[in-house]
Amino acid sequence: MDILEILKQDYQRFPAEQTYSIYAKDVLFKDPLNQFRGIERYQEMIAFINTWFKAPKLELHNIERSGDTIETRWTLNWTTPLPWQPRIAIPGWSELKLNDEELIVSHIDYWDCSPFDVLKQHFFPVQARND
Repeated sequence: MDILEILKQDYQRFPAEQTYSIYAKDVLFKDPLNQFRGIERYQEMIAFINTWFKAPKLELHNIERSGDTIETRWTLNWTTPLPWQPRIAIPGWSELKLNDEELIVSHIDYWDCSPFDVLKQHFFPVQARND
């Protein structure tokens, strides 16, 4: 199966049943809060999301490949398990780099908001926007 199709299916199921076999063993993962190497650490991060966040959803808006680079545009949503149950949204995009074996060796996430903006959403709900 084509790696783009695998990624599309992973986004639909996120964070459950991810296809870790498409990642190199020493994959570099980076986002505004984390940076680490290794598929085991990546699996631990996904397990943390699945365990501690309520109703996580990763909505894929676009996916494109150019040579050894895949770019995805997405919005990550979840409900934080606080008494007032805030629904959090992080819009962003990912840059995935492939090696010669078509394995992802680098997965870098960029957010369209700051980590502080994400924290603020827990106390000041974001109003729905019509973009």
